[in-house]
Amino acid sequence: MNEKNRDVVTIAITGATATGKTALAIALASRHDGEIISCDSMQIYRGMDIGTAKPTKDEMSCVPHHMIDILDPGEPYSCARYVKEARAIINDIISRGRLPIICGGTGLYLDALISGNVFSEEPDESTTNDIRSSLLQFAQEHGADALHRRLRDVDPEAAASIHPNNIRRVARALEIYLKTGMTKTSWDAKSRSGENALPALVIGLRFADRNLHRHIIMKRCEKMFDTGLVDEVRRLYEEGKLATGTASQAIGYKEIIPYILGQSSREEVLTSLYTATCQYAKRQETWFRRRDYVHWIDVDDYATGIKPFADLIHLAEDICFGNS
Repeated sequence: MNEKNRDVVTIAITGATATGKTALAIALASRHDGEIISCDSMQIYRGMDIGTAKPTKDEMSCVPHHMIDILDPGEPYSCARYVKEARAIINDIISRGRLPIICGGTGLYLDALISGNVFSEEPDESTTNDIRSSLLQFAQEHGADALHRRLRDVDPEAAASIHPNNIRRVARALEIYLKTGMTKTSWDAKSRSGENALPALVIGLRFADRNLHRHIIMKRCEKMFDTGLVDEVRRLYEEGKLATGTASQAIGYKEIIPYILGQSSREEVLTSLYTATCQYAKRQETWFRRRDYVHWIDVDDYATGIKPFADLIHLAEDICFGNS
């Protein structure tokens, strides 16, 4: 590790989709003896390469990458498992004197990883789904108020902060209690204590001009479509790997299925893919905007070539390591 960054434990590069996170993370890792830990809930799946904008083989050959291609589509995965496995990798990288660089836009995973705000023991996905389904079924049969009363009985503070009609939030608070034996109020207080926090310097990439970001998203969608995404989705679909589970809901996959079934045109599927990606980018922006740990960089001029990419690297280095 470079002498000047010896006090930096971990770096994270985050932000919405199509902001250039991968390129910057690889550049920093190459210059500072780094290894990259993906923080993308879909890049964990094997065979889902183009639609998840996974780093290419050439890119991954330049710098060690972790948490990519660890599961087959359809296999269950959880935020808690991600944190456990990513933390172990980060500790190993640090022990070898190298710099861990987290890269990705899955806000829930990143937030849990660096804040420690995750269940220490979380049931497998099938158990989680059973609990959630049972609570939602209870609300359907007995009413939202009845579900809210159940929450009020075990966690009156959380119940007071959640409207009874917000069934999903009520169910989520009850789910926390049923899974961990700890109320949501107690869990939130424990999380705020920072006892499991990971010291990390987080850089967020964003566009000041939303129209420019949308234009780049459209170009990315077109490139994915024309360079193999259809064949990738067709193969996974025919293998039955997009039938159930988290992977089946991945943006860039569910939108393509009507096209391979002959139910939509190229123009229609591109519009659907573009719209879904823009909506996802907006949700990411909203999530990260609320996180005060993010150091923001506007990437408009770098994306359009007004400023060279090298300047972006140097700016990120100044934020991370200072000028010493």
